[in-house]
Amino acid sequence: MNRNQIAEIVRNRLSESFDDIQAQFRRTSGNIGYFYVDDLLPESVAHAIHDQFPSPEGMKLKKSLREYKYIAAQMDQYDPILEEAIYAFQDPGVVELVKQVCGMASAYPDEHLYAGGISMMGKDQFLNPHLDNSHDKDRERWRVLNLLYYVAPDWKRENGGNLELWPNGVGGEPITVESRFNRLAVMATHGKSWHSVSPIAVDRFRCCVSNYYFADEALREDDSFHVTSFRGRPEQRVRDLVLRADSATRMLVRKVKSDGVVENPHVYKR
Repeated sequence: MNRNQIAEIVRNRLSESFDDIQAQFRRTSGNIGYFYVDDLLPESVAHAIHDQFPSPEGMKLKKSLREYKYIAAQMDQYDPILEEAIYAFQDPGVVELVKQVCGMASAYPDEHLYAGGISMMGKDQFLNPHLDNSHDKDRERWRVLNLLYYVAPDWKRENGGNLELWPNGVGGEPITVESRFNRLAVMATHGKSWHSVSPIAVDRFRCCVSNYYFADEALREDDSFHVTSFRGRPEQRVRDLVLRADSATRMLVRKVKSDGVVENPHVYKR
């Protein structure tokens, strides 16, 4: 299937679920707004997308105290269905529906896939609690939404790799959004939207298609420019100190740099 065909299905599912997902987002928007839609695409299409994920050797490994996962954004290196699936979520009709669900004045997809694309996490891999970078790659628009489409078949909650939202900060209790097969999860990104991915507990790969939307205005009036900032989990006290110092250092570097823009290699270079 091409991106237009996939986008049409996504538009129909969002339209069918509009009232429910809008209620989900409104109910949670005081903290970290989010919603999810299950059975987004026909199962055959979701399986086709999953089956064309590259091997780990064909992706970039990111491994540090912050995160441990495989990522890719240079989509012309892979089977076309992966690129078609990603850009289906950038269809103007899809963007408009998501914008309406979330009650936003503006929303723009990112053709450069800045920090988007595909990701894959295997046994013991993780993503520690963090805030996403507040802006796009040129620091012209605010990052406002994270769209995550999960395609690992028969994925169970106990496998790990679930999205965790920390509405009361990293010291509180997280809300778990399961990375269930064929589920689209959409979450708000702003200066208080701490989120993470729980460690993978099984010898399998959790596969995800990712997009970000940007806007002319921040989601919160009190938001300000910030770099991607990581924290330790509540039980990781030493790691938390190291990651907080790391974030502070990188933020200082951005402030010293006159335009605030630092080149990020994780983009789709056509």
